[in-house]
Order: sequence, then structure tokens, then C-alpha cells
Amino acid sequence: MKLQDRVALVTGASKGIGRAIALAFADEGAHVGITGRALDELESLRDEIVARGVRCALLPADLAEPGAVDRVHGHVVQELGPVEILVNNAGMGSSANPRPVVEYDDDFWEKLLYVNLTVPYLFCKRVLPDMLQRRHGRIINIASINGKIGSLHGAAYAASKHGLLGLTRTLAMEVVKDGITVNAICPGPVHTLVNDLRIAYDARRLGKTVEELEATLTPMGRRLEPEEVAPLAVYLASDDARAMTGQAINIDGGVLMTG
Repeated sequence: MKLQDRVALVTGASKGIGRAIALAFADEGAHVGITGRALDELESLRDEIVARGVRCALLPADLAEPGAVDRVHGHVVQELGPVEILVNNAGMGSSANPRPVVEYDDDFWEKLLYVNLTVPYLFCKRVLPDMLQRRHGRIINIASINGKIGSLHGAAYAASKHGLLGLTRTLAMEVVKDGITVNAICPGPVHTLVNDLRIAYDARRLGKTVEELEATLTPMGRRLEPEEVAPLAVYLASDDARAMTGQAINIDGGVLMTG
């Protein structure tokens, strides 16, 4: 039990990577706060978490709405106690409105940057006072390999993930002597609904089938599964990773062979 009785908050937990991380944390003994937009899926996840013998706090929320961050954080603290592990996973993908920059939708740009970058910043601000008081904390930002390379017709997404790495590294510098680590996970193509939509867009653009494109996305010849990302989050949340901070770790099937 690497996370016995720790209190974790996972955003975007209703499906995909967030769901897999929430379950992996529960398997390691953490009490888990979860939020997302799909109530049915969150309730199903809560049942799975509680079945593991730990507590769960659930609050559905659209984090694009003003005040949502405060409501979610306050609810988790009230139900479970101060947040010791924060996973900023909620986000929007480029497939929601892919366009070249010259045709980019300004409103979409603003919304995506708010959800993917400002919301993690706000959650960090909310959890930090308790972490600083306890002199212990783990912040894990789910970025992307597109935080290191561009994303064709996905300028807002790439910009937000590059910005999230800047936030990660700066915050890590600020709290490195306070027992708090701040790291980012940079997944490549993962088998999620958001990535399904992106692949479908690229397949149409390139005149390929989804299956043909999917086989070329990584040197492994396949996408990753959410459950293959979760163990890295467990490690970063645990005491085993107490000497690791300010890092942006690729888990991408070999797409990027460098940091």
C-alpha cells in the first residue's frame, strides 16, 4: 500500500486516464476525490473505489464554469480532509475544433486554455496552503507529448500543454524545499474517447482508415491503454518518488526517444 490513507483528488476522472489513475490510487490505499462531467460514470467509479475499502468523495462539475474549482476542492476537503495528492487530468482535446491557426476559433482558444492550463493552476493554488503546512504533497499534471512538440491544427492544445510544463517546472522550483514534488506525465496516443476523435479527424484528413493510421501512431504499432499510464502516477504520488520533481516524463510507446 504505497498511498495508505493519503487523500487524493483526480480531475477528469469519469473516464480514460483519470479513471485508471483513481482506481490505481484506491488499490494503493488512498482515499480519492473525483470530479468530471458524466455523473453516471462517476457514480460507477465511486462504487469501484469504495469496494476497495477506501473512501470516495464525488462532485460532478464542468470545470470551465466560474467557481467550479473552489466547489470541487471544498467538497473534497470537507469529505476526506486536506488534499495530499493532486492529479490535474481534466482537459479538452484538439479534436473538438481542429483548424489551422489562420482560421482558428478565438472563443475555442480561450476556453481550451482556461480548462487545460488555468484550471490546473487554480487547483494548485487551492491545495498548496495545506501541503505547505504539512510539508508534504504531490502534484501530478497530465500533460502530453504535445507539450514538447506541435500538434497540426491543434494550436490551442499544444500551447496549453507547453504552458502546463512551464507551470510544473516553475512550481517545482518554488516548493522543492517544502516536501512537495511537482511533476508532469506526457502521454502519447492513448486509447481514450478524446484521442479516438483526433484519430478519426487525422484519418479523414490523410485519406486513411482509422486502423491504418492507428498502426502508425507509435513505434509499438498501437496506442497505449489508460491502465498503462496509471502506474507512473502511483509512483510519482508515492514516497518512492520523493527525490523526483520538476520532471516531464514521456510515456508514449517510443514516439519521442528523448526528454
